[in-house]
Amino acid sequence: MRILSLLFFSLITLSIMAQKTQKPPLHARNWMAITGKPLSANAGAMIFTQGGNAIDAACAMLAAGCTMWDVLSWGGETQAIIYNPTTKKVISINALGVAPTGATAEFFKSKGYDYPPEYGPLAAVTPGTPGGLCFMLAEYGTMSLKQVLAPAMQMADGYPMEDETARSIERNKERIKQWPYSKAVFLPHAGQQWEAPEAGEIFHQQDLLQTLQKMVDAEQEALKKGKNRREAIYAAYDRFYRGDIAKEFVRGCQEQGGLITLEDLAKWKPIQEEPLKTTYKGIDVYKLQQWSQGPAMLQALNILENFDLKSMGYNSTRYIHTIYQSMSLAFADRDFYYGDPYFAPDEPIHGLLSKDYAKERAKLINWDKNDPKIGPGDPYPYEGKTNPYRDVMKQRGFVAYNNTPIDENYLDALHRGTTSIEAADKVGWVVSVTPSGGWVPSCIAGHTGVGMSQRMQSFVLDPSIDPFNVVEPGKRPRVTLTPSLAMKDGKPFLAFAVQGGDTQDQNLLQFFLNVVEFGMTVQEAVEAPNINTDQLWLSLGGTKTDDRKPKPGSILLDINTPDFTRKELKAMGYKLTFGERTSGPINAMYFDWKHGTIWGGSSNNGEDYGIGW
Repeated sequence: MRILSLLFFSLITLSIMAQKTQKPPLHARNWMAITGKPLSANAGAMIFTQGGNAIDAACAMLAAGCTMWDVLSWGGETQAIIYNPTTKKVISINALGVAPTGATAEFFKSKGYDYPPEYGPLAAVTPGTPGGLCFMLAEYGTMSLKQVLAPAMQMADGYPMEDETARSIERNKERIKQWPYSKAVFLPHAGQQWEAPEAGEIFHQQDLLQTLQKMVDAEQEALKKGKNRREAIYAAYDRFYRGDIAKEFVRGCQEQGGLITLEDLAKWKPIQEEPLKTTYKGIDVYKLQQWSQGPAMLQALNILENFDLKSMGYNSTRYIHTIYQSMSLAFADRDFYYGDPYFAPDEPIHGLLSKDYAKERAKLINWDKNDPKIGPGDPYPYEGKTNPYRDVMKQRGFVAYNNTPIDENYLDALHRGTTSIEAADKVGWVVSVTPSGGWVPSCIAGHTGVGMSQRMQSFVLDPSIDPFNVVEPGKRPRVTLTPSLAMKDGKPFLAFAVQGGDTQDQNLLQFFLNVVEFGMTVQEAVEAPNINTDQLWLSLGGTKTDDRKPKPGSILLDINTPDFTRKELKAMGYKLTFGERTSGPINAMYFDWKHGTIWGGSSNNGEDYGIGW
């Protein structure tokens, strides 16, 4: 029976690989640009055709995506992983905003919250995207800010509204009406039955256009004064964070009840970091530091390296169980140990990423059933230390899990989207970005046209949930945003990212294994069915603890999962749900060094789109 089962799942893998994908793969020799909206991908292509490098193109796509409200805005956050062909090193960019003055656990508790709010001015950390864009462009781009922002500025002056965004605005219009500046931008047909822009209608954002023009003016004035390209871009940066744009942003934020101050903006800055990495079967996989959830994928890979996944068969019962249990172990550690590394206490990240620690975690897998009581482990001995949080972990114990039915609100919090950006060029620059924040319904800060971030909700107020991620002024929340880069034989192998809240590293883990273990092409891998686990603390969502608690054994499966697999999983204690869409839209690139070309993959689960040449 075991042999027949393995044969069946081997045939499934071959069948997936033999089918024509719903989207064609992209092929390019010189450059490639992939992101969440067709117009944004076109912005990247425009920059490439003008001679820009992958950094220039990524910045143009980021600017266009923010202007289109592609589940993010200019007031959100940007994080990137970059391969620099000059130094042959991988670097990461941390352009995540911080909690403002007055944002303490006591402040939010006094308002009756268990978590900071999801929406509105009190959900805002300081804006990171303008600074992150300027930093990447100044340090590693080749073009001026004026050139790179040109597509976004044309769009701010008016672009045809897309159906998905129009429906999102209309669906959220009652919340939007709470904020006067948002109402003025998003609801041009106020008082009518349909108040949002209509699909195809030209959508104008004059306040945002003026903000971007002010940044370009600052750059151009600096150039006239003899400043070089880099210095001139930082002049634009200063105008946003310390000049008249900052003053209007803060005025508009505080008028609506927000906490951000001029000092908060002036003190914030993007940071270039050393990314974290692990090695899986000779492939180096890079992720952002522990202020993101990225290390959870690295931990899961370390656990999975102890098993022969290929022999299990793609999406067999044993394979699904192994992936689920490994992710539960990794996410339990994420939920307790991850936080801002620039604030005390120090996260035990070296222990968490230890191969020996992973082997011990792997031994905990029960091969007969799901373990609903998986909790954080103890990585401190793998750093030669004693865990100072043993008492906190005992206090935390096994949480009273959330066994309420999964509804639309839960799914929205679990999968809440952002966008992703992948860019590469012939010189060798590779960029993977997962920007987010300020999505609809967004509270716009005064007459800047800039929607404020909602990332404050990813902090906790209760240290027994995660002592490393308790909100305090100047601190970055632990976010779900997680671009990825894999290197093989010292060269870029894969660049990949996805939207989707807590499911991001679940989807990316399986995408990576689809390519490495099952030999799928990049387009096959982004379209292949995933599983999703709900056995984790939600990073986004409601303000009450019960809204965020794990749902042990809850699993999302592809609607075409065979009946016998369903029966076997049910017998192992899993609670099954099904969907045609089991991952966010994954965007990815594969670097074919044999032929000197780039393969691009863009999932069929969204509006994501790529262009290559």
